[in-house]
Amino acid sequence: MAEFYWSRVALAGSLLACWPARGSQTPQGVQSPSAIDSPKTVQSQPAGTQFDEATRLLQQGKYDDAIGALQQLESLHPAMKGLSHELGAAYYKKGDFVNAIASLKKAREENPGDAEAEQLLGLSYYLSQRPAEAIPELERVQTWFASANVDASYILGICYIQTKDYPNARKAFAKMFDVPAESAASYLFTARMLLRQDFGPVAEEYAHKAVALDPKLPLAHQLLGELYLYHSQMEEAITEFRKELEINPGNATAYYKLADGYSRQQKYDEAERLLQRSIWLDSTSTGPYILLGKVLEKKGETELAVRALQRALAMDPNNPIPHHLLGQAYRDLGKNEEAERELKVAGQLEQGKNSDKNSRP
Repeated sequence: MAEFYWSRVALAGSLLACWPARGSQTPQGVQSPSAIDSPKTVQSQPAGTQFDEATRLLQQGKYDDAIGALQQLESLHPAMKGLSHELGAAYYKKGDFVNAIASLKKAREENPGDAEAEQLLGLSYYLSQRPAEAIPELERVQTWFASANVDASYILGICYIQTKDYPNARKAFAKMFDVPAESAASYLFTARMLLRQDFGPVAEEYAHKAVALDPKLPLAHQLLGELYLYHSQMEEAITEFRKELEINPGNATAYYKLADGYSRQQKYDEAERLLQRSIWLDSTSTGPYILLGKVLEKKGETELAVRALQRALAMDPNNPIPHHLLGQAYRDLGKNEEAERELKVAGQLEQGKNSDKNSRP
């Protein structure tokens, strides 16, 4: 849940970043002298200067100071136009979505044409895990802009998924990728998004629909193979990965996934051959090197397994999995000191990952 939350924050944050700074313009009817140095002096400054100072603090990431300055300004000039908008945006940037919702609702009431506040309100509902309330806000924004922001379409689609409105989710993702809503591609994109949200059964249904509409659609058979692999249906997974490679024989990931299926069937020679092809096509991915290390270890070729795992660690030294596998390989070679070192590092990295997850809201 924590990883999902922070991925949502990152996506929504990129949407806010694309808009011009609202605070760069003084509220209507207020003159803007030069900025002050501290929000503590807000009561003795002209309203425009107070507003500019709050904006400056917000741009510097001093969200609490900016909110404090805006609240003081609100107490002195409660009727100032645009103030609720800025306060809502400040709360949003801080991640205080409950207060952001309250201020942005007020901003929308003050100015029904404030599309930016509307979109921020929808995003705040979404980030507060209230997708049903986010949908109408984001839908209205989608109709206001001829070219909708990609992040907004994505978040709207995710809200539809979370409320189990899959047809509208497909339409949102089709719009995001600029494909027809009834096309095979739209079903494939939606299936991938459904899988990322742990809606496996519906993802499988949509992937089958994509294949039915276009049997030669790239990546559709691969997605089905991944679903079967997840459910340990090895024969079905292998069949789908082979179909994918018939369509696109240069797909490095399909070779890797097919090798995974064979390795689980203990067909290590076939798995090794496929992993070599995957690596030849794409030497930048750590997954094939890690799986190759496992396969070579199973075949008793421990020295070669060590090389593969060392290569994986050179690419991703903070991944605990290759450290753990390398520790096991060193132990098999009788290199106990190296083995203990790698196993210790693996444990520390895994503990750090778990602590980081637990520290997030």
